[in-house]
Amino acid sequence: MNRQEKQSFWRKVFWPRLRRNRMAMAGAAIVLAMAVLALLAPLLARDPGHIDIALRLQAPSLLYPLGTDDLGRDVLARILYGARISLLVGFVAVGIATAIGVLLGALAGYYGRWVDTLIMRFVDIMLCFPSFFLILAVVAFLEPSIWNIMIIIGLTGWMGVARLVRAEFLSLRERDFVLAVRAAGARDSRIIFRHILPNALSPLLVSATLGVAGAILTESALSFLGIGVQPPTPSWGNMLISGKQTLGSAWWLSAFPGLAILVTVLGYNLLGEGIRDALDPRLKE
Repeated sequence: MNRQEKQSFWRKVFWPRLRRNRMAMAGAAIVLAMAVLALLAPLLARDPGHIDIALRLQAPSLLYPLGTDDLGRDVLARILYGARISLLVGFVAVGIATAIGVLLGALAGYYGRWVDTLIMRFVDIMLCFPSFFLILAVVAFLEPSIWNIMIIIGLTGWMGVARLVRAEFLSLRERDFVLAVRAAGARDSRIIFRHILPNALSPLLVSATLGVAGAILTESALSFLGIGVQPPTPSWGNMLISGKQTLGSAWWLSAFPGLAILVTVLGYNLLGEGIRDALDPRLKE
């Protein structure tokens, strides 16, 4: 598929299909809204670290729409700043996982033989370990921090991407356009990254979108367990655990961060499913 055909597909086929999918559009609206709120958090919210004991455990009101926590901090401000942490973790972790998965999957699918065998056996070994417990094991040896969390999630989440890319390369490497550029004397690196990889981006787009949701959930779970993002930095996960002690009397401390996680992950899942449907060649117009 040449560049003009690609542009025509995205403009005339992909976008109309995606736009007709109401659930995908709802997911896109959620994703866009959360991104905008996260970026504008300094303009929309108070200082998330400001402590005022006189205002501790205030119920939701006009002044504090989502209430205050046990230190008198604004829950709304902490959720908005927590969105920045969650989205940062999601995008960076998925970026790391995608980069590793694309590189290894491309090498395995393009060269085949012993290269494919070696890489895919390594993938199989990595898949033998439950991802979350593997992350827990690695975090146990490192200092809990946002950067360590992003790197660890990325380094333990590339296997699915590698399999997707390998499958695409296996089906594309014998196509006529690849044989033509190979006969013209193009180097392997040019063939892989200039000619084959752009035609294998469709499943990567779906995987990355769904991967952001998974990374947000993983970060929230780690922070909830106390080995993720550390207080006083606001994170949806550590906000959940801080509200655990006062769940009966101050329900808003756990309800609103939990709702933020639910809505954000749902948005990315709906968008990812919509992108997958829009890219499906078997879908009827």
